[in-house]
Amino acid sequence: MTIRKVLTIAGSDSGGGAGIQADIKTFQELGVYGMSAITAVTAQNTLGVQGVFPLDALAVARQLDSIGADLRPDALKTGMLFSAELIRAVADKVKHYEWLQLVVDPVMVAKGGSPLLQAEAIETMISHLIPLAMVVTPNIPEAEALTGIRISSKEDKKKAARAI
Repeated sequence: MTIRKVLTIAGSDSGGGAGIQADIKTFQELGVYGMSAITAVTAQNTLGVQGVFPLDALAVARQLDSIGADLRPDALKTGMLFSAELIRAVADKVKHYEWLQLVVDPVMVAKGGSPLLQAEAIETMISHLIPLAMVVTPNIPEAEALTGIRISSKEDKKKAARAI
C-alpha cells in the first residue's frame, strides 16, 4: 500500500484551529502523510489574531527545497502566504520542482477580520500562483478580491468562478 504525501504551505496557528495545524489534522484523518512549509507564525486563539510574523522568503524556499530533494508531494495546498515576496518564492519552487495537483486557498482575512495577506500581494497571487493551480478555493470575499466582481447571486458566483 502506498501512502500519499501532501504538502501544506501555510501559516502556523498557535490556537490550532487553522493553518498548518488544521491541515495536518485533516491529512491525518484522510490517511495521507502530511508535510508542511511554514510561511508565517501567528499569535492566534478563538478570540482573534493578536499578531502575524511572516518568515523570510529564503526560509520558506529552503523548506520547499528540503521537501523537493527528498519527499515529492503527490498533492500540495497553500494557505496564508502573507506577502508578494512569499507568493513569488512559493510559485518559483512549485514550477522548479514541477509539482502538480496544487490547491490554492487564497487566505486573505482571518475569521475575526485580521488581514492575513497584504493588499499589494493579491495581484502577485493572481499572476504567479493561481495559473499553477489545479483548484482554487476562495470564499466569497476572496473571490471578489481576486476578480473585482461583486458577488450577490448564483450567477455572480458562476461568473467569478469562470474568471478565476
